[in-house]
Amino acid sequence: MPGMAVQDLAPYTGVEPDEAWAHEVRKLARERDAVLLAHNYQAPAIQDIADHTGDSLALSRIAAASDASTIVFCGVHFMAETAKILAPEKTVLIPDARAGCSLADSITGAQLREWKAEHPGAVVVSYVNTTAEVKAETDICCTSSNAVDVVASIPADQEVLFCPDQFLGAHVKRETGRENIHIWAGECHVHAGINGPELAQRAAENPDADLFIHPECGCATSALYLAGEGTVPAEKVKILSTGDMVHEARDTKATTVLVATEVGMLHQLRKAAPEIDFRAVNDRASCRFMKMITPAALLRALREGADEVHVDPDTAARARASVQRMIEIGKPGGGE
Repeated sequence: MPGMAVQDLAPYTGVEPDEAWAHEVRKLARERDAVLLAHNYQAPAIQDIADHTGDSLALSRIAAASDASTIVFCGVHFMAETAKILAPEKTVLIPDARAGCSLADSITGAQLREWKAEHPGAVVVSYVNTTAEVKAETDICCTSSNAVDVVASIPADQEVLFCPDQFLGAHVKRETGRENIHIWAGECHVHAGINGPELAQRAAENPDADLFIHPECGCATSALYLAGEGTVPAEKVKILSTGDMVHEARDTKATTVLVATEVGMLHQLRKAAPEIDFRAVNDRASCRFMKMITPAALLRALREGADEVHVDPDTAARARASVQRMIEIGKPGGGE
């Protein structure tokens, strides 16, 4: 965009803006006393301009601890809601309020209340990838990295309702050996699309590669099957949250890593360990909702204070309690 004036950048919708855009974003953020947070699945330009990049829970905790009066959350709507829940006194903006989440939308508060009525006395464990309304009906939230610890903390004779991700739920059931866990049949459409045959083919093509598999993926069970039958050495199969993938990237001895999660994660992994060849198991695994947060949308949020995220105070208080119980149990880092 050579020669384009800063004030003319508003219509821009690409993902590789120039230095003028970055300068304008920084200036507006200072003027608004805003901290910029970007999820690992955002476009590289958004990740690189952010003050902090990471998973949704880690970013929400940063939001709560920040001295900034305004949080600009570049992610999907439930993430900005979680930041508002943990920092109710702050102004929380999401650059495009239409950025939803197929997984969070797979269960409503009403559906969860109905499910609870069918299982009186059960403990409800909800993935942090849920709406504020669902969190408010939840006993304990979890992340993908601490879901096993959270469920293991519940007395063995007590029923558990786990929602909304069926693949993460299957992972928890497999790891805990728990039979009295009921799993909601929800899924992230992007992660569900990363399938077992695709993973097996990529692993066969790259026999020396480590496998970084997000537990939301439809291929997580297949990865463990490949390890179990000896097709892939067991030590090369790593079921990891997005936050844990970054830590593992710095520690792995592999020169090639196959990554099964949304493709935006590759940017952070390549920054963490540039000497490693990170390859997507499915290079079409891109979340259109995450990518709705464009450079133009970020500029608009900073210029106009749009779109502000609101959570009913009573709902937020109940939801906050379920998140805080999660933080008290097991591993708090490494969110979804």
